[in-house]
Amino acid sequence: MDHKVLFFRNQELTSAQHVEYGKAFGELEIHPFTSNLEEQPEIIVLESTPENFVAAESWHSDVTFRECPPKGSVLVGRVLPPYGGDTAWADMQLAYERLSDDLKEQIEGLYAIHSYEKVFGANRTGHRHAVDEVVEKAKEQYPPQRHPIVRTHPETGIKSLFINRNFVTGSVGMTQDVCRSRRHRLYEPVNRLEITCRFRWQPGSVAQWDNRCTQHYAIPDYGGFHRRMERVTMIGDRPR
Repeated sequence: MDHKVLFFRNQELTSAQHVEYGKAFGELEIHPFTSNLEEQPEIIVLESTPENFVAAESWHSDVTFRECPPKGSVLVGRVLPPYGGDTAWADMQLAYERLSDDLKEQIEGLYAIHSYEKVFGANRTGHRHAVDEVVEKAKEQYPPQRHPIVRTHPETGIKSLFINRNFVTGSVGMTQDVCRSRRHRLYEPVNRLEITCRFRWQPGSVAQWDNRCTQHYAIPDYGGFHRRMERVTMIGDRPR
C-alpha cells in the first residue's frame, strides 16, 4: 500500500513456488488470451524472440476489460537479454493528484468503456495470442465494461486515474471527439518521469505491483535477443 511496486533480487522461484506465492495474496486468474504454462495455467508467459519480437510497449494496467480487473501481479524474469528490456511503473495516484482542478471536476463521476478488442480482438487475429474461435467466444464471456475514470482504492481510500490506452475504447455520455480529446489529456501524466520508476532486470529478479493504482510499460530496446517473463495475476474487485 505504501510503495505500490516492490522489487526483489536473487530469487530462485520454481513455477510451483511462483503460483504458491501469488496465491498468498488472493485467487489467481487464468488469462483467456495469452500463452500460459500447460502445467501451471495460472502463469502467463510473456516471451519475445529474435524471430518474433513482442513487447507491451505502452502504458497500461493489466486486464481492465474484466468486470473485476486484477488487484496485482507478480512477475519473474526467466530469460533476460544482455542489455535493455527494463520495465517502468507509473504512480496513478500521483497522476490524479497533479491534474488541474478543472479537469478533476470534469471527470468526476464519469465512466470509461474498457474492451479486450483493442489488443486481443478479431481485428488482431494476426496477434500470436489471438485465435479466431477464442475471440468469438470471448465476445460473449467478456462484454465491454464500464469502470470509473477516477477510481477509489478499496483498501486505502485514495483516488487514482484508472484509464489506459490498451483497453479503453470510449466514455459514457460523451461524443467520440470530446472523449478522444479528454482521454489524451488523461494519458499524458504517465509521461512525467517524476511519477515513474524503472527496474533493470537481472537473473532471479521479481517485481510485484498493485494493478489498481499503477500502470507499467515494457521498454522495447532489446531487439535481436530472447526475453522471457512469467507472471501470476491476482483477481481483484469491481472498481468504484
